[in-house]
Amino acid sequence: VHSSAYTADVEFDILCQKLGVCGNVKDEALKLWDSVSQAPTTIPESEIRSKFCGVCIFVAATELDARTFTFSDFQKCVDVSVSLFNDLLTMMDMTIITISTKVNNVVTRLLKKYDLLLALYNNFKRTSEKIFMDSSLEQMRSEQDASLFIRGTWITFLLVKGKVLQMEDDLVISLQLLICVLEHFIKLTPPVLLNEPYKTVVIELTTSVSHRTSRRSQNRNARISKATETDTRVLETLCKENECNLEEVININSTSVLPILDSLGILTSLEDSKGEDLSKQYEELYLKTKDFDARLFLDNDKTVLPVKMEWSELERTPRKSNSQEKNVLIPPQTPVRAAMDVIQQLKMTLHSASDRPSETLISYFNNCTVNPTEDIIKRVEYLGNVFKEKFAEVLGMECAEIGYQRFNLAKRLYFRVMESMLKSEEKRLSVQNFSKLLNIDTFHTSLLGCSVEVVMATYGSSGSILQTGTTHAETNLSFPWILHIFKLKAFDFYKVIESFIKVEPCLTREMVKHLEGCEHQIMESLAWQTDSPIFELIKQSREQEGQTEQPEPTSSFSLPLQHSHTAADLYLSPVRSPRKPGPVAVRVNTTPCAENQAVATVQPLHPPKQQKSTSLSLFFKKVYRLAYLRLNALCSLLLPGNTELEQVIWTLFQYTLQNEYELMKDRHLDQIMMCAMYGICKVKNIDLRFKTIVTFYKDLPNTSQETFKHVLIRDGKYDSIIVFYNQVFMQKLKTNILQYASPRPPTLSPIPHIPQSPYKFPSSPMRVPGGNNIYISPMRSPYKPSEGPLSPTKMTPRSKILVSIGETFGAPEKFLKINQMVSSSERLLKRGGETSNPPKPLKRLRFDMDGQDEADGSKPIPGDLKFMHHKLVEMTSLRTRMQEQKQKDGSTTPVKEEN
Repeated sequence: VHSSAYTADVEFDILCQKLGVCGNVKDEALKLWDSVSQAPTTIPESEIRSKFCGVCIFVAATELDARTFTFSDFQKCVDVSVSLFNDLLTMMDMTIITISTKVNNVVTRLLKKYDLLLALYNNFKRTSEKIFMDSSLEQMRSEQDASLFIRGTWITFLLVKGKVLQMEDDLVISLQLLICVLEHFIKLTPPVLLNEPYKTVVIELTTSVSHRTSRRSQNRNARISKATETDTRVLETLCKENECNLEEVININSTSVLPILDSLGILTSLEDSKGEDLSKQYEELYLKTKDFDARLFLDNDKTVLPVKMEWSELERTPRKSNSQEKNVLIPPQTPVRAAMDVIQQLKMTLHSASDRPSETLISYFNNCTVNPTEDIIKRVEYLGNVFKEKFAEVLGMECAEIGYQRFNLAKRLYFRVMESMLKSEEKRLSVQNFSKLLNIDTFHTSLLGCSVEVVMATYGSSGSILQTGTTHAETNLSFPWILHIFKLKAFDFYKVIESFIKVEPCLTREMVKHLEGCEHQIMESLAWQTDSPIFELIKQSREQEGQTEQPEPTSSFSLPLQHSHTAADLYLSPVRSPRKPGPVAVRVNTTPCAENQAVATVQPLHPPKQQKSTSLSLFFKKVYRLAYLRLNALCSLLLPGNTELEQVIWTLFQYTLQNEYELMKDRHLDQIMMCAMYGICKVKNIDLRFKTIVTFYKDLPNTSQETFKHVLIRDGKYDSIIVFYNQVFMQKLKTNILQYASPRPPTLSPIPHIPQSPYKFPSSPMRVPGGNNIYISPMRSPYKPSEGPLSPTKMTPRSKILVSIGETFGAPEKFLKINQMVSSSERLLKRGGETSNPPKPLKRLRFDMDGQDEADGSKPIPGDLKFMHHKLVEMTSLRTRMQEQKQKDGSTTPVKEEN
């Protein structure tokens, strides 16, 4: 044992010496290493122990802001890959010591940057193989080879990226910068080293420039530069290959990339010495950031190679097993391509949308008592300028134009969704005057903010695509960034989310999930900030005459959550209730508004009793259901099978939210949950410590160490959750908690009814009853924009008959086979009609899915499935016409759906 300890100490000293660590850093690292060495958790093998020793040194140096070594130096010294380092750190965090938020943020940034550069380098490598020729006689005869240009391209890209982007995890802008640099180096490469079509373009450029500069050779470099800058054929090819927007790439090339290339002295040529100089400049940048050396990708260094993921498996193109069908070439679904596909799908969706109000919207505006058109246009213009400015502050001033382009997409989505909302409200209420709603500033700001969030999350989707197995921290542009720059209250923003999802059918599954996550963040903490309007709403609700219950009484927990409310109901609440509107006598008054306009207000002659706030009631319903789901998930880990104790904990949890809601101010829902669990276990004599609770809590999805490490105590003072429990929670709820140990404990709160989320897509695939193998499933992401909107790039290899509603169906034989299968079901219905009991109409067609039974025993069909069923009916009705048309002209032209 002594020999083993001595060896470990020697290894520790050697590592400290190699990494240049001494003083306080060494002392702190030694304390961590002692904790790791003495932990009951068995650490296998001496080799792994030495790596743990290195991780302790990294953590200590980072914690004290005294890291003198780069991450790549650390990797080489300890002999650890990125993924192994992350695994070791996670193991320490979960079982031995708690890694601080500061260290966790540094490591998360490193992992995000690694993910991004790994994906970009693999994309660059594949693209380079298509551009540059392999070793051949032509290259052997040439004085240069392609490796110089490949290496120069990657290192120059790293330099440009470091100079342009302040926030380095933006995949789209990074890819655009890579394309610009790659295009420039292609034009500098001798044609003999290039494949087609790049070879022909470079030859034509060289010939054209040589002919025009024969009389003034001294200005040849300047003329070459000008000629190559204006020729965009290479950029067009690269953008098409990578599915990037050509206009955006040309803009960033002219405003950002070319000036940097000029300053680097490589605008017209690349010499060996210049390549060495570029490498030295990048090394200065790398040493300044102290992260990993991205040049190592070029050398296939083991410290940057992925361990857990085989890229060959990821990039494998699926093949169809049916030899009779055409062999459709499907591009490899790499992380970069997946991210670009999502972006292109959004652009295809908004391609026909306008960045100005449509004629339909103008008509709605004109029908208002107070026309909101001018205010809407001014507000959009003002918020657009705010967004562009704040976007550039985060990413860099060179990206201001990119911010404008992204806001323009959001503006189109904003007007599109607004129009859909108003159409839905008109159909629901049979009115066309929405003056009250359309003159609410927070409604428009929230709707525009939600549109911006969709666009920003779409462009930032690389965060969910590029992962090394850890939960990444939010970027600077992540939600709730949009709330801060638009000065929006989270509670106001929440009101628009559900309606936004309902009226915009083209949102991807991932985007719906993202918006649901935003809603959860609001319910967990953002809506409970000190300046939130929710506290005033609760106060008003309690002060209503004769009202003794909370905005959401426990008696409603067992009832299904209704989703018939709309954004209009929530923003106008409690002015009117969406249920059972009755006629009232009114008088009309006019009052001046902020813009000195007349606003008509409707007031009953005999005011009824003040109505309950719809927005507050719905909010509490959702909060209670989310709270119970979080508690249930934690109890399943800590108290498996103990449902009785879980309900007792839930009762205290719910009581606190209902009666001591002030405890939620500037705090997190999970903090109350953990305190309720600890308090009940304490009075029930169950040995459950906070350390155990927070350890298992970290296993829950979407959790952060800040939740239990940084809890508000009072007056701006923060401490751990244990201190919060002792000094705040227990002091407020001591009497109530002790009641659960008495012979007559409080009545238990009912468990909330947990329905299927209104945002989730139906389960897929779903069988159509009738005895045939006919299934319906939602469209699947990602999509291939080149084939039109909503066109899947992936098909199941074993699919015999696969049709996607809304696109060209392909061979008519496939379409006819489906019609024959449907018609067989039709015959079954006809035979059923010959009996005494007539068949149910087609609208009663049931799908095998969960849902609330209707009065006739059938199950309701969600909107998406109603649409799909409607299309199947249309397909059946088209059968005869298709057959007749085929007999007439024998055409094999794909049959399109008729609208």
